[in-house]
Amino acid sequence: MNSKTRLFYLLPYVLWIGLFVVTPILLVVYYSFFDLHGNFTFANYEKLFTFVYMKMIASSFWYAFLITVFCLLIAYPAAYFITKTKYKQLLLLLVILPSWINLLLKAYAFLGIFSTYGAANNFLEVVGIGAQQILFTDFSFVFVSVYIFIPFMLLPIFNALDKLNPALIDASRDLGASAWTTFRKVVFPLTLSGVKSGVQAVFIPALSLFMITRLIAGNRVITLGTAIEQHFLVTQDWGMGSAIAVFLIITMFVIMIVTGTRKRGIQ
Repeated sequence: MNSKTRLFYLLPYVLWIGLFVVTPILLVVYYSFFDLHGNFTFANYEKLFTFVYMKMIASSFWYAFLITVFCLLIAYPAAYFITKTKYKQLLLLLVILPSWINLLLKAYAFLGIFSTYGAANNFLEVVGIGAQQILFTDFSFVFVSVYIFIPFMLLPIFNALDKLNPALIDASRDLGASAWTTFRKVVFPLTLSGVKSGVQAVFIPALSLFMITRLIAGNRVITLGTAIEQHFLVTQDWGMGSAIAVFLIITMFVIMIVTGTRKRGIQ
């Protein structure tokens, strides 16, 4: 393939990235330097580092961290189990299927499940605990978020585990290593790339959740995504909303760099 043909095939990709990725980011950066009256200012970024907004940022990171940790604790054993079964493709499909359902539909489904007379409280009544306030709590927000993001954590981990050479595990066992030592010294380090990809796929979008915070948490949980939505749609302060969005974009790039996997050549 000569350079002209390569350029011809590359042009649509470059145009797509330029129009729908680079241009929106540049517009967000541009608007972040203007106040409500259209005056150029750095006040939006100064306000971003005040106590109120720093508390909101810390809260966003805390909830994103919790969601990521719970997803990892559930997805890694599940992915390991799936790789060891004969029906791994079917089980993997069953894990992926919920992600095909619209996010709004899943959120409304949990509104019914966690409601006062929903399935969750009916179960608690049967076991003798009694009805509880499940909706509009931190628990409901984290639970639903973990449910939604688990497939995105499980898939890269499954791929890493599925490509793992079983002979390495057998060799570790033959050398006298216990199951825990084999996992800690062999399995987990060799599948770390899948874990990092899963962390990226969960932590980054978890920082910007806003619809679940409204429907499931009842706005008790305020995240960066919620604040951006409020400033753009409610207060109409596009400058402040853009400043938060710029901070979120920079944070995403930093997380991608930190959790990125570098392939090293064999010396």
